[in-house]
Amino acid sequence: MSAFLRSKYAKALLFAACLLPLGNLLLRALHGELTANPIEFLTHATGDWTLRFLLLTLAITPFRRILRLPDLIRFRRMLGLFAFFYGCLHFTMWFGVDKFFNLRDMVDDVEKRRFITVGMLGFFLMVPLAITSTAGWIRRLGGKRWRLLHRAIYASAIAGVIHYFWLVKSDIHKPLDYACVVGVLLAMRIAAWIYDKRKHGARELSAGQPTTAEGL
Repeated sequence: MSAFLRSKYAKALLFAACLLPLGNLLLRALHGELTANPIEFLTHATGDWTLRFLLLTLAITPFRRILRLPDLIRFRRMLGLFAFFYGCLHFTMWFGVDKFFNLRDMVDDVEKRRFITVGMLGFFLMVPLAITSTAGWIRRLGGKRWRLLHRAIYASAIAGVIHYFWLVKSDIHKPLDYACVVGVLLAMRIAAWIYDKRKHGARELSAGQPTTAEGL
């Protein structure tokens, strides 16, 4: 498995798989299968895939530990960029197709409808993450600051879930599923951080304790 994950074919396959949702939407559009309200259907579909790719991105770190497959980290950036890609499609469906690029209407929507306000927050939190996803930006910012910045992905995912909750109002089944996954992934990340902190502290304590001979 590790050898395959390190191969060039693994990334190519993942890239193709990440384009499947877009391909499916294009095929449905060509065959006129976008329901009676195609704009709403496409807006919801692209929003769903934005959240799904955000969750897949968040799942990489805990699952590489659980499965003992450190090479999974190679795919985190691609998944994160596809989350941003589908987020851009989602934003374009609303601003471009629904609002016809009317900035005034967009601002009014953001001010009056709280689910759009929090959705915009989630989207704009993804922008600096996408911009700074390259190795060059990691060097410019430094590993510590880069990691701190990229923790904003959790805030983006939480904002996305809240956006979904406030949008659907009554049928909260799907946003509740997303909320549960975000909660589990966040809990796993906190648990791993506590474990690493304790392990590091125990190692420092052990290194600082004198041996029997030194004590004598």
